[in-house]
Amino acid sequence: MPPTLGALLRTPHLRLRLLAGQDRVHRQVEWVAVSELGDPTPYLAGGELVLTTGVRWVERLPDLRAYVRRLAERDVAGLGFGAAVNFEQTPGELRAAAEEFGVALLEVDRRTPFIAVGKEVSRLLAKEEYEGLNRAFNAQRELTRAALTGASAVVDRLARELGGWVLLLAPDGSVRHAAPAAAAGRAPGLAAELSRLRGAGPRSSVSVASRDDRVSVQPLSTGRRPRGFLAVGGVRVSGSEDRTLVNAAVSLLSLELERSSPGRVGLLRAGVLSALLDGALDPLHPGASGLRAVLPTEPVVVAVAEGAQPEGPLPEGTLVTEHEGCTVLLTAAATEESVFGEVLDGPVGLSAPVGYPDLAAARAQAERARTAAAEDGSALQRFDLLPGGLLGLLDTPEGARLADDLLAPIDDQRGAPELLASLRAYLAASGRWDAAAERLGVHRHTLRYRMRRIRELLPGDLDDPDHRTELWIALRVREGRS
Repeated sequence: MPPTLGALLRTPHLRLRLLAGQDRVHRQVEWVAVSELGDPTPYLAGGELVLTTGVRWVERLPDLRAYVRRLAERDVAGLGFGAAVNFEQTPGELRAAAEEFGVALLEVDRRTPFIAVGKEVSRLLAKEEYEGLNRAFNAQRELTRAALTGASAVVDRLARELGGWVLLLAPDGSVRHAAPAAAAGRAPGLAAELSRLRGAGPRSSVSVASRDDRVSVQPLSTGRRPRGFLAVGGVRVSGSEDRTLVNAAVSLLSLELERSSPGRVGLLRAGVLSALLDGALDPLHPGASGLRAVLPTEPVVVAVAEGAQPEGPLPEGTLVTEHEGCTVLLTAAATEESVFGEVLDGPVGLSAPVGYPDLAAARAQAERARTAAAEDGSALQRFDLLPGGLLGLLDTPEGARLADDLLAPIDDQRGAPELLASLRAYLAASGRWDAAAERLGVHRHTLRYRMRRIRELLPGDLDDPDHRTELWIALRVREGRS
């Protein structure tokens, strides 16, 4: 940190004497500014020790109270007056104003040139910077040594160097290591920030401020997809040495997490997925308990794309392989949908959530969804959002026209949205008034009124099962288009 006024006062060769502001000697001196201007504040940034001899005050003493007040408002570190140059001693008005506005006032001995004060401040600043760099170098060296032991050792060392708490988080936000261990309880509160970072790119970071802490969170990645996150709190990481140390830890941890996953392990995982898809492996076999422990947790989803396998890191527990000319990815159903667009080149087809016995069907679902994505030009298509069965057959321009013709009497009404919603709820509840009204959030009498209107508008009989079926299909076809 910069030198304080107290440190300058304790420097013998400067011959400085404190006249006012005993409670201000702890103020840090960012720089020394020599000025004989009547108002030097436009040229000050705050934190300076302002030195003057009062050469312009000789003929007529200015309003020194206003002069000092302006310096106080600029938040200078202090004011130094060169005695026995233009005045035999420091003016009493200057001393009184310094006492009034809380500005430290130093008297500079006639034998001390102002430049000597500036040189001493520069020397102390350079010394502090050198010591800071030396501390940062030693700390980085210790971090590098810790990395030889593993990621947990890096986290422990970083927490000791910063004097705060540090969390190493998995891509899903779970705690891999906490230093100290009690810091693990802070992880749930960072979930929203992690969600933002996942889509912001590998060079992004966030800072979360609260009443009693400031937390910095950075992704750990050597590619597009983060392998984890580093959270630092309990200390304000603002100094350049602290920031350098955190950045070094981010680099070391990113390399460590990346080193632990590729190569033979990646080939083995690809082989396991191919065997699962071909039915050569049965994860439900009693002897496959060890295999199930490392597979994605059920339910799982299958994603299929035409592009090459992703080269960057994948979400925790994800398996990927090239299978019959396509890239196939298997992961937990809870994985965020944005992940597939980031690690696979579109169009991508995504299956419905399934168990391991249904992997073959899931792959067929993903293939169908990929074909649909390619046809409509979308980057990703989910199988469970595709129309299926009889509704799928009706998902044509002719089917849409028939649905619109059937519902046209309601569409022409002023309150069409409420009427259509009431009709759908009534049909979904099989004509049960209370259940339909509760689903809509209206009183059953309101629903009865709307249904009377609908009966009057539609040409068919709502008590006829065929007519009710046609209306239900028309509503579903229209939903599929929205």
